[in-house]
Amino acid sequence: MPDAFKYSRILLKLSGEALLGAADYGIDPIVLQRVAGEIAEAHSAGVQIGVVIGGGNIFRGAGLAAAGMDRVTGDHMGMLATVMNALALQDALEKLSAKVRVMSAIRINDVCEDFIRRRAIRHIEKGRIAIFAAGLGNPFFTTDSAAALRAVEIGAQLLLKATKVDGVYSADPAHHAGATRFDILSYDEVIERKLAVMDTAAFALCRDHDLPIRIYDMGRPGNLMRIVRGEPIGTLVQAAR
Repeated sequence: MPDAFKYSRILLKLSGEALLGAADYGIDPIVLQRVAGEIAEAHSAGVQIGVVIGGGNIFRGAGLAAAGMDRVTGDHMGMLATVMNALALQDALEKLSAKVRVMSAIRINDVCEDFIRRRAIRHIEKGRIAIFAAGLGNPFFTTDSAAALRAVEIGAQLLLKATKVDGVYSADPAHHAGATRFDILSYDEVIERKLAVMDTAAFALCRDHDLPIRIYDMGRPGNLMRIVRGEPIGTLVQAAR
């Protein structure tokens, strides 16, 4: 691993909405190619990468439940949406000559592999990007929780949450001009302040395993490489110092 990198193994959490671009639904091919390019660049430089991707650009289980659908059914539909996004990202990465494996928390063997922890670690050790689809395979759990758990399971040194803003703010900067951005927060501060950039279960799991989280703007080219080199991009959430 080159000395220039602070992190040799990371877990990247991408929301499904991140693939929308300017569209209202589905996947923007230009955005998909750009995201894949950032991941492939870091991977080709020697960083071991796992990815968890959401499905909100296609279906959101909680939203469907709010509209009257059975929550479990809605969450299962959301899991299938994450598989679709994972396959799209796999295709985009393979077009950039990256070796990729999609692993699903629900059985869908004609499309991708089942998630098995030891196999996932082996894929990563052999230089493959592992994309983890279908969340945790259970309803009522978000892909944020899946990202936290998968990061712990594969021994990631950092959990990266890619967003459309450049960190965690005291309030929504799109609606509050006076919102301030935090450079560093503790897990407990995030939970106590109810800064809902990720769900509480995800923060609690990372706190219990002392796994740092960095929330950053994925829309700025080069941010991923700068982060793995150790630059303080976005907001770092870690144990209180």
